[in-house]
Amino acid sequence: MKALRLYGPGDLRLVDEAVPVPGSDEELVRVTAVGVCGSDLHWYSESGIGDVKLSRPIVLGHEAAGVIESGPRAGLRVAIDPAIPCEKCEQCRAGHQHFCLALRFAGDGATDGTFREFVAWPSESLIPVPDSLSDADVSMLEPLGVGLHAIRLGGIKPGERVGVFGCGPIGLFLIQLARASGATTIVATDLLPHRLEAARAAGATDTALVSGGAERVELRAATGGHGVDVAFEAAGVDDSVETSIQLAAPGGTVVVVGIPSEDHTTFTASAARRKGLTVKLSRRMNRVYPEAIRLAESGLADLRSIVTGSYPLTEHKAAFAAAAAREGLKVVIRPSE
Repeated sequence: MKALRLYGPGDLRLVDEAVPVPGSDEELVRVTAVGVCGSDLHWYSESGIGDVKLSRPIVLGHEAAGVIESGPRAGLRVAIDPAIPCEKCEQCRAGHQHFCLALRFAGDGATDGTFREFVAWPSESLIPVPDSLSDADVSMLEPLGVGLHAIRLGGIKPGERVGVFGCGPIGLFLIQLARASGATTIVATDLLPHRLEAARAAGATDTALVSGGAERVELRAATGGHGVDVAFEAAGVDDSVETSIQLAAPGGTVVVVGIPSEDHTTFTASAARRKGLTVKLSRRMNRVYPEAIRLAESGLADLRSIVTGSYPLTEHKAAFAAAAAREGLKVVIRPSE
């Protein structure tokens, strides 16, 4: 089979490897679609993410759809949950599998991901999907799940004002879900005009290009001068964190979703302290695929609008170049074509 391995910064190689053999609790899956995530781009450009660095050539990719190849469920279309918790530790037993200290995650650290034709994956992490969702749609269930987890941390109440700062795919899902949660005002920022256009289509009521902080005045006015009750930082840069802090209303909540390149996040402490803000950091997601599927089927989440580029695995260079240049919204790679 073909697999795409990262050997160093910008050094992706398409290699031939043996088809994996499933273990006793695993099934063989033919991978049909994988989204290129912002975290994949961290690995691609920096050979790591946060405090985890490349220790061996690794297969990236964790936003994945596939078809089970053999066994009693052969032919079943599935979403591939990238997280494999131990299910034995204190956090897992408490229902917090995303905090498992022994967690294995596709395309991160020591666990190969899904930019390859086949994976052998635990049966419990293969979630059946309806035929109404395309393969590309199914690959978007993972970033939708990340957005859903963050929305729950934010605790949006109907009628509240919301800010989303960073309008990549997860930011756009946050806007969709904030609207579905009853937010009446949704303000958003980004560096790219086409992403702000997508934000307005997703439900943002007011948008502004990032402009050295000047955009904060414009967006505060859009909230009637009140600021936002819940702010979501989804860009992974300090400027967006600071915008979240500055635009959050007294007593408000800031949810940090983005991952910074330098593994440090800073903001003005006095502004957060004087307003008594609650600052939460969002950690991936936790077993939310069933809810994500229901949101997609009901039309409350629009998966299809997020995918703007699709490439076979053999065109991985073009795919990663488009994703790194932030062309469009989301790039999907089709490994089994």
